[in-house]
Amino acid sequence: MTDQKKYNKEAYTPEEVTAYRVSVVTIIVNTCLSLMKLAAGLLASSGAMISDAVHSASDVFSTFIVIIGVKISSKKSDADHEYGHERMECIASIILAVILLLTGAGIGIDGLEKILRGHYGELQVPKEMALIAAILSIVVKEWMFRYTKAAADKIHSGALLADAWHHRSDALSSIGAFMGILGARIGFPVLDPVASVLICLFIAKAAYDIFRDAVDKLVDKSCDDATEQEMRQKILSVDGVLAVDKLQTRLFGAKMYVDIEIAADGNKILYETHHIAEQVHDMIEREYPLVKHCMVHVNPAEDVPGKDLSK
Repeated sequence: MTDQKKYNKEAYTPEEVTAYRVSVVTIIVNTCLSLMKLAAGLLASSGAMISDAVHSASDVFSTFIVIIGVKISSKKSDADHEYGHERMECIASIILAVILLLTGAGIGIDGLEKILRGHYGELQVPKEMALIAAILSIVVKEWMFRYTKAAADKIHSGALLADAWHHRSDALSSIGAFMGILGARIGFPVLDPVASVLICLFIAKAAYDIFRDAVDKLVDKSCDDATEQEMRQKILSVDGVLAVDKLQTRLFGAKMYVDIEIAADGNKILYETHHIAEQVHDMIEREYPLVKHCMVHVNPAEDVPGKDLSK
């Protein structure tokens, strides 16, 4: 292995490699798609298609934020950040949500101004080229959503998942653009700016979902009830565990922290109870790969009210 290969292997984690590969594809596809839609919108006199082109162009910028977020969150712990940098990915997701919301607001305001202005007969009827561009955009953006989401699920990346939903919102906005353009062509020109307003609503909903998920991970939201209940059952299955006194979980970026208090026979020697705690710790980190840190505390069962050691 050459020195360069050694350097590359050490410089990038598997998560970064996956994120970078997807991001490069995203940048290339979105650049080509936004230019195509912009040209089609201008040549075919479609405000909805021009709005859709702006949405696709914002995807290019958001992808660079994803790259930065994944790079920073993948950094190892250091003296100033002993718990790692995973939450930086949440910050990237929040920035993406804000960009989405601002993009949607701009599109919606432009559409509303055209609707409120009236004089719909003066609006230009979009040409057939705009319909073709909308159909192509729907197909490409839906594929990009599935491609990016699969990668996000593989590396458990919130920022990459946010980018995937950005693609889905773009596909939905292209559907809105298609309906608006089609309506304008069959005699209802007002439907073209109406489509822009609908696109704005789709984008705002996607921005809200991304923002809420990122905030949940920033404020130590617990894991879902089903996961915690499953953890309890697995802990109780460990030999020597008599009860689960407390189980606390919290999301830390894309990772999880778990704090557990178990009850064991208080007559056992320290070595034996420590071994039980180690078994619980190892089982949790083995069964749940997203767990970054697990802390297990052992209580003597006879000192815990309501414990029946005769069973």
